[in-house]
This record gives sequence, C-alpha cells and structure tokens, in this order.
Amino acid sequence: MNGLREHLLRRITANGPITLADYMSECLLHPKSGYYATRDPLGAAGDFITAPEVSQMFGELIGLSLAQNWMDQGAPTPFILAEAGPGRGTLMADVLRATRTIPGFHDAMELHLIEISEPLKLRQRQTIARGDITWHDNLSSLPDLPLFLIANEFFDALPIRQFQRDGNSWRERQVGILEEDLALGLSDPMAPSQLEHRLEDTKPGDIVEFCPSGALAAEVIGAHITQQGGSALIVDYGDWRSLGDTFQALERHVPVDPLANPGQADLTAHVDFEALARATPSRYSRLTPQGVFLERLGITARAQVLAKNLTGDALQSHLAAHRRLTQAEEMGTLFKVLSFYPDGASPPPGLEP
Repeated sequence: MNGLREHLLRRITANGPITLADYMSECLLHPKSGYYATRDPLGAAGDFITAPEVSQMFGELIGLSLAQNWMDQGAPTPFILAEAGPGRGTLMADVLRATRTIPGFHDAMELHLIEISEPLKLRQRQTIARGDITWHDNLSSLPDLPLFLIANEFFDALPIRQFQRDGNSWRERQVGILEEDLALGLSDPMAPSQLEHRLEDTKPGDIVEFCPSGALAAEVIGAHITQQGGSALIVDYGDWRSLGDTFQALERHVPVDPLANPGQADLTAHVDFEALARATPSRYSRLTPQGVFLERLGITARAQVLAKNLTGDALQSHLAAHRRLTQAEEMGTLFKVLSFYPDGASPPPGLEP
C-alpha cells in the first residue's frame, strides 16, 4: 500500500481538491515518503540522468564560464560559489577541477550548496570530498557576498500550478478524488493577476503553467546579484513562455502516470524562462539553446582533446555524450541557458548578445 497516496486521499477528503503545486510538494518533499527524502534518483539505476552525469565536459565549461565572469567583475574576494539542486555533486566536482588553475579563484571562494535531500547531501559530501561545504535549505540564507551560482535542472522540479483558459477567465487544474482514486479536475472560474498578460496569446482550452516558487527563487537570486554582484547560470528544459501541459513523471527513465504512485516517481515540468526573467530585479541574458552555449565555450575542441586518449567503446561513449549534450535532437535545443547579472556587467561567456 502506498502510504503517501492514502495520506493524500485523506487530506483531499477532509479539505477538498489541492493544487498541482501542493501535490508536487507532497510527492517530492514529504519528510517520510517524499521522492527526494527517500532516495538518490540519479544515474542509470535511478529515474533520470542530468547533463553532468553524461560528460565531465558540461561541468568543466560551466565552471570556466563562471570563473571568467568572476574575473570580468574584478575577481571579488571573498565570493560565494553556489549550486542550487546539486544532485550527486558531479557538476560541482567538475567545476572545481576545471577552475583549480584559475589564479585566486579557489582561495577567494566559499562553497555553498542548496539542498534539502539528506540522501543527496551524503552523495555530495562523498563526490566533492571537501570539508568546507555549507548546505542551505533555501536560497535566502546565503551570505551577503558576491554570488556566482549554478542552477542546472533546479527550476524544473519546483511545484507548478496549471490553469486552463475558459473564455476570458481561467480554471485551475486540481487533484481531487474520482471513484476513490486520485484524479485531475477543474476549479471554478478565476482571474489570476499573474496571467492577465496571457489572454493576449492564448485561446479557450489552452493550458498555461505558473511556478510560484520558481518566480520567488528568481527574485531572491536576482536581488542578491543586484546588491552584491556575481551572476547565475540557469540551465533547464523549457522555453521562453509556457503553453501547454508539460507536467510529467519519470520512473526508471520511463514516463508514467503522475498520479499513479505518489512519491515513487520524479515529477517535473518545463521551465517558463520568461517568468524567471520577469521576476528577477537583475539584468538577464538572451535565452540561448544549450548546444549553442556549449559550442561557444569550445566543447567540440575539448571533446577532440579528450578523444585522443580513448579507443573502442570508451571513444564511442565519449562521442555519444558530446552529441547528447549539443545536438538538436538530443539535449541541445530542448535545454536552454539563461543568466542573471548586475547592471554594468556582462553575462558569462557563452551568452553573449
């Protein structure tokens, strides 16, 4: 029996239907039965694989882009090097390795990770293998120092709300009960202020997604960078403006019904990058496809250098990883990159106008 499913049925029976955001929060973050509280979800044995797990080149180039941006801003000392949602720590380990020869970079940095999953904190400690890591439950507790932050597949896991257009109003998609099981339904008509501008480009029946916690996170990050300096690199799948139902569940790399087995599958949605840009008080870069970003940073040249020492299956795996990160039919177009940076500064390399 799924204990979280029973908990949700009791909650809905007592209080009525819940938003998709509430459902996602329970499924992902419930302290006893939530997805991230109970497992390491990454890798071939998990439910999904992120870009740092595909190849070391991804983290290396991210690190060098941020390090160059640190130098372009006058090499502030001290500064925060942070990652939101660092997974197993693979990306940060690659960033640290790639930047160890940058003069003064490691001496000036303070390493901070934003993570709430205890199993993943343990993996991060093992992977990064440093004794000076500070963990945070949220972004708002970071120290008042220049912030150079990475958020790779962080925003897609934040809980969303979904609204379906009904005339000139909206109905919110909610999780309720039908025939003693969890089911999606619609609220009464409403007029959310954050969707006023979406009446211009939608028609009745269209679904628009909104991520309140994503907008808040973008505001917090952007305010920190505006006040203290630094930059943020946000890498995720999605597009400039939300349109359509992108709520999805993955279990062992296979799409499954998001309501079928609460707490046992990864729940995500595409990122609305326009909403992040509207929320930040900082400047923001042009939204750039991941493949273009990595090619501008020299991933092909780096791949060729690494390939010289490889043969056979290892070489083929390496070439496949390069294709997966950059090609349009793989991660190269679906995944996008957006940066926040302060007035008077430039975005990190790879995101030039």
